[in-house]
Amino acid sequence: MTNQVLQDQIAYYRARAGEYDEWFYRVGRYDWGAERNAQWFAEAETVYQALHQAGKVESALELAAGTGNFTKELVKIADHVTALDASDEVIAINRTKTSPPDPLSARSEGEKRASVTYQQADLFNWQPTEQYDLVFMSFWLSHVPPEKLDTFLQAVRQATRPGGKVFMVDSLRDQTRTSTASNHAEYDPESIYHTRKLNDGQEYTIVKVFYDEALVAKLAEHGFTASYHTSGDYFWWAVGERLRG
Repeated sequence: MTNQVLQDQIAYYRARAGEYDEWFYRVGRYDWGAERNAQWFAEAETVYQALHQAGKVESALELAAGTGNFTKELVKIADHVTALDASDEVIAINRTKTSPPDPLSARSEGEKRASVTYQQADLFNWQPTEQYDLVFMSFWLSHVPPEKLDTFLQAVRQATRPGGKVFMVDSLRDQTRTSTASNHAEYDPESIYHTRKLNDGQEYTIVKVFYDEALVAKLAEHGFTASYHTSGDYFWWAVGERLRG
C-alpha cells in the first residue's frame, strides 16, 4: 500500500501547488483567527532565525523545495542553492520567490543574491551525485514512511560533505488542531496515513509521520551529530553536522 500512497502523495502536492501557500500564510481553510495566526507566524520566524544562525555556506541543497518559503531564506545564506522537488508546478511558483530583483531597483551596498538551480526529482528514487555544505528540508521528513527512513537518510549523508550541516524543519503533532485545514480529519495516532482535501473537495491519501527527539539517535546512526528543538505548538527543527570520516 505504501508505494501506491506515495504516488498519491506526489499527485496531491502537484494538484495542491496553487493553493499550498494558503496553508503557510494562514488563508481560507487555514485561517484560525488573529491570535493563532500570529502565534504561527512568530513560530515560523523562530525557525527562520535558527536557519540563519546555521551560518553562511557556499552550497546548499534543498530537498522537496516546494513553493519556496524556505528557498527564499536559503538564498540569503548560501552562494548557490540546488532545489529539488517532484512537482514542476511548485517549482514554477518557487522560481517567482527567488528570481533576481529589478537591477535598476535600489539595493543595499554589498547585497548579494544566490543563484538557484532547480531539478525535478522523486526523492524516493533520488541518488545524490554531489556533496553540499548544507542539506536542508522543510515539511518533508514527515512524508517519509518509517520503512524508507534509513534509505533516505543514507542519501542525505551522501549529499552532505564531511563537516557539512543538515537542517530539517517539520510539523509537531499539534494538539490544538490549528496547524491544518478546518475541514481535515484529526490525525490517527495509530496510522501513518492521512486523508487530505483540496479546496475543490478532491481527496488524496498521504503519509504523515510526526518525528520527535528520537530522530537525534536515528541521525547519529547515519553519521550526524544533531540537536532537536521545538518552536511551541507548531514546528520542530533539527540541526546537525556530518561527522568526518
